[in-house]
Amino acid sequence: MHSPLKQFTNHWAIILGGSSGFGLASVEKLASHGMNIAILYRETRSSERELKNKLTLLAQIHNVIIAPFNINALDASGREQFIEQTNTIIAKGSVKLLLHSIARGNLKPLMADADGGALSVADIEHTSYAMSNSLLDWARLLIKNQLFNTDARIIGLTSEGSNRHWDGYAAVSIAKASLQSLATYMAVELSKYGLRTNLIQAGVTNTPSLRMIAGSEQLIETAVNRNPMGRITEPQDVANVIYLLCTAEAAWINGSLIHVDGGEHCR
Repeated sequence: MHSPLKQFTNHWAIILGGSSGFGLASVEKLASHGMNIAILYRETRSSERELKNKLTLLAQIHNVIIAPFNINALDASGREQFIEQTNTIIAKGSVKLLLHSIARGNLKPLMADADGGALSVADIEHTSYAMSNSLLDWARLLIKNQLFNTDARIIGLTSEGSNRHWDGYAAVSIAKASLQSLATYMAVELSKYGLRTNLIQAGVTNTPSLRMIAGSEQLIETAVNRNPMGRITEPQDVANVIYLLCTAEAAWINGSLIHVDGGEHCR
C-alpha cells in the first residue's frame, strides 16, 4: 500500500495550460502526492527554460515523472503529436486526471471604442474553443486511446465572470458559460467510462491571466473587501481542491460547480 503522501504513484495527470497560475500550482501539489504529470503549454524559448528547470527540480524532489510539452493543445495535429510522444511512458488506464487550465482568449469590448476594435465573431469562436470546447476533444482523445483510469477525473476552471460583467471579458464569459453547460453533459454522458466531470469556480486570483484583464487591480481590491477571509484566493487554494477531487473519497462528486474562494461568492 502506498503511503498517504504517495497515493497516486503510477497514475498520471494531463494538465492543459500548466506553465503558471492554477495549472502550475496543481503540478506542484499533485507531484507531492506521487502523481506523474504531462504538462502542456505554449511558451517562448527563454521563458520555457526557467519553467523546465523548475519542473525538473520538482520531479527530482518528489521522485515522479514530469513531462513538459510546448505544443498547441488546441490543434488536432498537436493532440496527435502528444499521443505519439507519450505512448511509451503513459500506460493505458493510468490517467487519473485531465485538468483544463487553458487561458487563451480575446479581451475586447462588444463595440469598438477609442482604444481599439470590437470583439469579432472569430474572436468569440476562438476563445470558446480554447477555454471550453477543447476540453471535450481532449476527453474524447484519451477515451479513444484507452488512457483514462476507470476512476478518473475531468476538471475545468471557470470564474465569476461567467455570469457578471467585467470590462473586456465578454468572449471569455461566453466561453466559461459554455463550459458550464458542457461539463453538465460530460458528467452524464462520460460517466459510463468511470469519469467524473466537475468545475471549480475560483475566487479572484492574482495570476498572469487575471492581470491581462482591464481593471484587474480594481477586481483584486474589491475581492479583498468582499472576501469573508480577508484575502484573495491563491493558486495553491485551488490546487488543494483539485487534489481532493482526485481522491477516492471524492468519487461521488460529479457534475458539480465547486466554489473555491473562501466565501467570496456569498457577498
